[in-house]
Amino acid sequence: MSAASASDVTNVVSGQQPGLSHVAIIMDGNGRWAKARGLPRAAGHERGVEALRRTVEAAGEIGIRYLTVFSFSTENWRRPAAEVNALFGLLKAYVQRDLARLTQEGVRVRIIGQREGLPDDVAALVDKAERTTAANTKFYLTIAFNYGGREEIARAARRMALAVEAGDLKADEIDETRLGHFLDTEMLPDPDLLIRTSGEYRLSNFLLWQCAYSELVFMDVLWPDFDRACLEEALAKYQERERRFGAISPGAY
Repeated sequence: MSAASASDVTNVVSGQQPGLSHVAIIMDGNGRWAKARGLPRAAGHERGVEALRRTVEAAGEIGIRYLTVFSFSTENWRRPAAEVNALFGLLKAYVQRDLARLTQEGVRVRIIGQREGLPDDVAALVDKAERTTAANTKFYLTIAFNYGGREEIARAARRMALAVEAGDLKADEIDETRLGHFLDTEMLPDPDLLIRTSGEYRLSNFLLWQCAYSELVFMDVLWPDFDRACLEEALAKYQERERRFGAISPGAY
């Protein structure tokens, strides 16, 4: 780590430095990782699952309580069918292989995004993962799968409109807090830090509402190579930031 020591990172998540409880990650670069090695894209996605396992373990050990990762976007349906099916298969493999361990370690698993259109076996496994880990409170792993930020906000707006039509909600009661309760992430705090790998500098329709005041860290590493050292580097960069939420720094005047 270049900017801070491991103890500094621990201080960030323990509250001794400006607090951090929720990290979101856009896991990007699987295809480029595979191409650089002359491998099929599916091999990159498989190695990406291994990186996710490392990251979940490291985040828990460091003391992060909430981790949200972008796995499959609503736009990813435009990819070749074989790759889409491979991504579905990897989600199934991850849940089937890791669910017992995650449950034992107190991890609550949630999958956010559209359920409509998912293959029946994938939808059933998603439901099983959420039911099995529903009582866990030590660590919250949220996987955004078949997810798009604009689509999520649109769904929230439709649900609020239906509540108004039913008389359960008044139009003048709608504010930022109320809308937040209609989002997929209603049980989560907003991300303190958003990490994107692969050297790209955009949000790609991920947690658009929730990341309004998140600190953004963009890293050149491709996702399959992401590890604890990369996570600690991002946390060290976060530590250097001053989060003002629209206010000014103390002593600015």
